[in-house]
This record gives sequence, structure tokens and C-alpha cells, in this order.
Amino acid sequence: MQLSSVNDVKIYNLSHGKSLPEWLSDRKKRQLQKKDVDVQRRIELIQDFEMPTVSTSIKVSGDGNFILATGTYKPRIRCYDTHQLSLKFERCLDSDVKVVAFDTLSDDYSKLVFLHCDRYVEFHSQQGHYYKTRIPKFGRDFSYHSPSCDLYFVGTSSEVFRLNLEQGKFLNSLQTDSVENNVCDINPVHYLFATGTSEGRVECWDPRDRNRVGVLDCALSSVSEGTQVQGLPSVSALKFNGSLSMAVGTSTGQVLLYDLRSSQPLLVKDKFYNLPIKSLNFNNQLDLVVSADSKIIKIWNKDTGKMFTSIQPQTNINDVCLYPNSGMLFTANEDPKMSTFYIPALGPAPRWCSFLDNLTEELEESPESTVYDDYKFVTRKDLENLGLSHLVGSSLLRAYMHGFFMDIRLYHKVKGMANPFAYEEYRKEKIRQKIDESRTQRVNIQKLPKVNKELALKLMEEGDEEAGLASRKKKGKTLPSILGDDRFKVMFENPEYQVDEQSEEFRLLNPIVSKVGKKRMKKLRLMAAAQQVAEDEEEPEGRASSEEESSDDDKSWVEEVREQRRLLRQEDRDRRRQERKEADRGTVLLPQFYQIRAGEEFRSFKDVSRKQKLQKASLEDRLRLEEPSGTSATADSAVGSKQLTFTLQKSEQHKKQQRAEQEHHEERKKLRRPAEHLSSGRGRPRPLL
Repeated sequence: MQLSSVNDVKIYNLSHGKSLPEWLSDRKKRQLQKKDVDVQRRIELIQDFEMPTVSTSIKVSGDGNFILATGTYKPRIRCYDTHQLSLKFERCLDSDVKVVAFDTLSDDYSKLVFLHCDRYVEFHSQQGHYYKTRIPKFGRDFSYHSPSCDLYFVGTSSEVFRLNLEQGKFLNSLQTDSVENNVCDINPVHYLFATGTSEGRVECWDPRDRNRVGVLDCALSSVSEGTQVQGLPSVSALKFNGSLSMAVGTSTGQVLLYDLRSSQPLLVKDKFYNLPIKSLNFNNQLDLVVSADSKIIKIWNKDTGKMFTSIQPQTNINDVCLYPNSGMLFTANEDPKMSTFYIPALGPAPRWCSFLDNLTEELEESPESTVYDDYKFVTRKDLENLGLSHLVGSSLLRAYMHGFFMDIRLYHKVKGMANPFAYEEYRKEKIRQKIDESRTQRVNIQKLPKVNKELALKLMEEGDEEAGLASRKKKGKTLPSILGDDRFKVMFENPEYQVDEQSEEFRLLNPIVSKVGKKRMKKLRLMAAAQQVAEDEEEPEGRASSEEESSDDDKSWVEEVREQRRLLRQEDRDRRRQERKEADRGTVLLPQFYQIRAGEEFRSFKDVSRKQKLQKASLEDRLRLEEPSGTSATADSAVGSKQLTFTLQKSEQHKKQQRAEQEHHEERKKLRRPAEHLSSGRGRPRPLL
């Protein structure tokens, strides 16, 4: 059971709480009730008061002894006995049930039940399925006229079909001016028949002479000042109250109260949700109207339109039914569980559940905050955006906490004038959210920065490894990454901070940095493994110490640094050689001219070619070529060549120097031999006595 308070009216949700599975045994259910607090506070007013999937409609017999509910799947009808607080029977059908009704003559299940299913109407009695017949058009609603035993069907046709149950045949239909008819109802006092059309009109007929007695244009009357109309309002709900009152609900969310003696509505109540009205009921004890759409149930005064209270379930509403002469109501929802609400302000609890009056006193300890209907909460910033700051302090704004309450009609009107494209912005925002949700299901790719991508990738990999090692520890905490630090943000955005990997400084430092990073990761792995071993455990034999490992690591990176330096020198030499080649390509070679020395004659070109061969040949080749000719040949060959003469003189000097060094070396050997002889002990003098 759940307690809420709306406009100082307490509302008890009797169906709130967890549902126990049907396959559980009674023993398991008792165990769950002892352990779970929510299950303990759950009140199962009627046993199995639910449907397999969805409940579509719900009705209570006139005497209050039976509750009929329809739902899916599969299409079925269930009957509950209020005296036994349990399910009486369940019957499956061929198609979904749209409308269920009792025979109003007896108001007792034991007589007759009518079920309307698409193109068919079924009759059920206490013994089971009684009869089934087909109607000419698809139906949407029907009403039973008890004095003449006629069933009136309305649907996707301009005709209202009549089926006489006494004669067992269809009678002449009633021809309306509309294309389709949505709902119908019969006044319980003077039996006036009324049907609501898709054009927003209500046509009233007298069943005695089958003539139309009046037409009400509800579509035009539902449009008032400040009402936002998105289409032609059609009649979606219709209900008589007494002999002169009638309530009409439209597809745009307005409820119109009529006096049958006037063509103008007495009151127009807008629910501000723009949803079709699905159900209308009256509470004659307090002069209240209970109107419901798919989102909310509102209870308000039929004379003034003042809000009494409201109920907003967690699921969409399909139908609402009031239990006669009590404060209890049932709802059929888009949910397997059918809801039951009890409002003590509307009336006492029914006789079959009178214990609710005692339980309600225990649930007043945690009431919810008050909800103001027909008002919109806005802050000062919202007022500034709407241009309504000048209304602060006036009667149009009611101060509450950090903002104000303002009339919902005024808010919608001003919002439409201030931002006429609000719907388009809302639609774009919803589309963007859908796209973002679909993107989260894809593979997440880490985005690298535009600058220093290699460095960022390296930091990401190291961060993942450190996080993996830290997760294995009991109390490990990961250090913040450089990528997420604003102080280093410029390093990955400004191109001036791009690391030049080809520079000399980077190539010399990279072995050291990479080795330090490897050592750090190795140290982290060792620390993670050391936690699994006791601190007092000795180091196993044969395992190298950390100092030896560190020395080996130092030697390795020293070798890498030397290798980088050698490569840099080699690249520098290659670069210089390339520059010289490019410089030589740019120079123009000019012809060279030689002048013959004074006092000498030019003999022939053969001597010139011989001189060129001598220049190219080695020193031994030159001596071999010059041995037969002697000194004169050397002198002749030196004609016109200073280089050859200098080479020969240099070779003679070299020979003399080698000869002198060899003589000096032999003299040193002779002097060394007596010293070795003395050191061997042979020439050692004897000691004196």
C-alpha cells in the first residue's frame, strides 16, 4: 500500500508493491513475506486481480457483487466475486473485447452479460457462452435499452444498428448525419439515446418514435480563449448523470458539461494534456466529476471546475470504474496488474473490505509532498526568458521555494508567443538523443590529439597497463594521466610543441627515456607480484639481484647511445659528401694550359702519356720502370714533372731513415742481453762472510 497526498486529499494505492509469482508454493511465499518488507506491506485485496499482459476494460455490477475485467493475451474475460475476494471464473475468447456490459434490468451476473468483439457480439450466462451473432459493420460501442430489449451499436458507419433481443433480429437502423460514430449512451431516467460523432457533434434520439430530437456542436464549444487546437475535436467519451446532465469528452482533452435544456455548455474543463478522454464518471454525493485520459485521472467539482484531487499511475490508463457508493475505484492499465485506489474523502470503504478504514490510519506517517495541478513551476531565469519578470509580486505568480507557480494556460500561451519554433527544437533534440544512444552501442575508438600523436598513444598504453596492475591490488590507486591535465593541454594542441624525432637531441635521449619507462613498468609488475609473497620470504637461489639487472640495463642503454652517436656521425659525413658532390656539379670545368720550361724542348706526346702512367703507378712500379735507365733515365723522365722528382727523392730519404732505425734497434738489443744475464742469477756476486 502506498500513500500520497494531492491537494490535501489522501490517496491509497492498494495494488502497490511486489507481486509474487504464481509458480511459487505457499511455503516459499510465506518465507518471502517474512524476509521482504515490501512484500509484508503489500495488500492483496482481491486474489489474482491481474491479466497476463494488458487489461483493456473493467466494470462493476449494479449490486457490487461481481467485477468483470477483460484483457490479453490471449483475449479473455475474468469475473471476480467480491464476497470471496477471489477469481470466480475465466473464459478465453476469439478476439479482443472492446466493451463489456451487464443486463441493467437485473444488475446481476446470474442473468446476462454482453461482450462486444469487433464484428461480433457475444452473450454469456452463468452456465457459459450462450449466443454469438455478427453485426453489419465494425463496432466501437453499444448500449442496452432495457424497456424494449434493444441493443444499439455504433461504429465505422453513419448508421446506428438496433438488435432486438426479444424477437432475435435486427430492426431498422437510425441514420445519422456523421461519417462515423465513436460512443453512445442511454439516459437511465427517460431513456434518451445519445451518440458522439467523429465530427465533434452529439446527436440525441428518442427510442419511442426513432426521431432525432437535438444536435449539440461540441467541437466549436470546446475551443475557448487560450486553447491550443491541433485538429478537429471528436467526441471520445459520453456519460449521462440524472435526467438533465450530460458530460462529453473530446479527443483533444476537454470535458464539457451540458444541461439538456441548453445548447451551450455549462462548464468547459481542459486537462492540458491534449490526450483523448477515455472515461467519465460522476460522484453524486460530493458533486464531483471523474475524468480520465491515458495519463492521469482528475477529480473536480462539476459546478465550479475546481480541482479536488488527481491520480497519476505509472502506466497508461485504458478504463476507469467507480465502485458504487464508496471511495474506491479500479483502473485497467497497460500493465498486467489492475490498479485499485481508495480515497476516504470520496466515501467509505465497501462492505466487503471494511478493514481498510483501520489500515489507512497506519499509513499516514510518510505522506508525499503536495502537488499543484493546473499550475506550472518556473524559476526567475524562466521568467526572464519569457519576458514575465514584471509579474513578480502580482496575483498571477505564487511564490514557492526558489521559484513561482503560474497558471498553466498562461504559461502555454506566453511560451508559444516567445518561442514559436519550440516544437522543432524539441524534435531535433530528441533525434540527437536517439543518435547518441545508438552511437554508444558501437565500438568506442580513442581519439588521438592532432599534435604529438605518438606520445599520446604511448601515454594511453602506459596508463592502461598501470590501471591493470593497480586493479589487481587491494588498495591500488591510479595516478592522473598527463592527457587529462589542463597544464599539459597546450602540448597536444599547439604545433610548436611537436616532438622532432629526427633531431639529434631526441635520438640521443630516446634510449634513456624508453629504458626508464621499461624499468618503471617492470618495477610495477614486480611490486604487484611481491604482494602475493610474504615480506619475510628470502630471495630464491639462482635468481639475479636487482642491482645486477639494473647494471645490465645500464650497459644496454649505453650501447644504444653509442650506436646512435655512430649513426649520427655517419649521417653527418654522408651529408657533407653529398654537399661537396652537389657543389662540384655546379662548377664549370675549363681547359687547362701548360707552359714549357725555359731551355727545354717538347719532344712528343708519348713522353706525356708515359708520365701520366708513372703518376698513376705505385712507387715499386715506378722503380721497376726506372731501373734500366739509371740516373739519366730518371733525369729525363723528370722533365716537365716536378711531382715525379719529389717522389723519388722522398723514397731515398725514407730508405735511409729506415736503415738508421734498424741499426739503432740492433744496438738496443745488444745492450739488453747483459741485463737479462744478470737477472737470471748467473752473474750474481757472492755475499761476504
